[in-house]
Amino acid sequence: MNSKQTAFIYTEEFLHYSFHEEHPFNQNRLLLTKDLLEMSGALCQDQIIEPQLIDEKWLYAVHSNDYVEAVKQASNGQEIDQHKYGIGTHDTPGFKHMYEASLITASGSLEACYQVLSGKVKHALNIAGGLHHGFPTRASGFCIFNDIAIAIQYIRKNYNLKVLYIDTDAHHGDGVQQCFYDDPNVCTVSFHETGRYLYPGTGKISERGIKGGFGYCFNFPLDAFTEDQSYLEVFKESIESITEYFKPDIIISQHGVDTHALDPLTHLHCTLHIFEEIPKIINKLAHKYCDGKWVALGGGGYDIWRVVPRAWAQLWRVMNDDQIFEGKINLDWLDKWNKLAPFPLPSEWQDSDNLYKNIPRREEISLNNQKMYKQVLKFIENTKK
Repeated sequence: MNSKQTAFIYTEEFLHYSFHEEHPFNQNRLLLTKDLLEMSGALCQDQIIEPQLIDEKWLYAVHSNDYVEAVKQASNGQEIDQHKYGIGTHDTPGFKHMYEASLITASGSLEACYQVLSGKVKHALNIAGGLHHGFPTRASGFCIFNDIAIAIQYIRKNYNLKVLYIDTDAHHGDGVQQCFYDDPNVCTVSFHETGRYLYPGTGKISERGIKGGFGYCFNFPLDAFTEDQSYLEVFKESIESITEYFKPDIIISQHGVDTHALDPLTHLHCTLHIFEEIPKIINKLAHKYCDGKWVALGGGGYDIWRVVPRAWAQLWRVMNDDQIFEGKINLDWLDKWNKLAPFPLPSEWQDSDNLYKNIPRREEISLNNQKMYKQVLKFIENTKK
């Protein structure tokens, strides 16, 4: 079950990226996932790579000098301009040593890139990464440094490769999009819940890039209460067309799992099934176009007990051997974590059929999503004429 072609980037220092006990961004999900993989025999010590701390210069490849300095000041308890820098808000409060915690998170994503691009492995996963709302001059939406944009800049400056960025978080990948909005060598693709009712409110189909980057930004705003079948139709049809159009050298994907029906912060209505299928589709595309080069990152996911560990474990399993877990979950893991969970943990890898309410607008939602993605893809069709 274990492959020498896949690296799992991890350090206990990732757990220090923690706002406060009541905050929905809870890094215990990292522990739950790693523990589940190890107890299931799917992750061995040889695959775990501890990241090397990056040179601070890579922060400045994305973030402004004054913003990085503001993070350092907030990290030491100094007051900064909350409205200017986005730190100290309800979503992104400051915390002690936040600079160091944010730096090691970004280091994990650069380590994943290095492992792949140095030829040590084909695939690498950093579940602590995926902080896609960070902007060059401010924090936003639980995200301080944008580790994804930093990793992409690392690839562009060191290897000069074309990067396809795929974001499947329920929230629009606004920070990454802005960083590369005018860059024809970075194609950003975001599948997310429509911003009509959900933060950050961006990610419309009309957001297509500017200057040389026009035509290299794709957004797929899905209707609230979108279910598996419609989601996967949009994802598969769209990402296959975009990858063929862009022909990337490497894929970086963000795997927020807040698209699940149990997630407390969003309104999509998917099951664990999409978290099995999305990695399979990306894996095939990586091997078809990029000689297998694929870096995967974490992201959102706020039901840390019932959803995140199973979803990210399936991502790792697909990256590792293109298979998924099925049947019963390891009893030792259940015994250990059920003692701490606020409700009983699922005993099986797949979701039970009776867990979800029927959606009366299913047909309408599916038709709306079909119209949406076909409209987005018209640009590619027109380039072929």
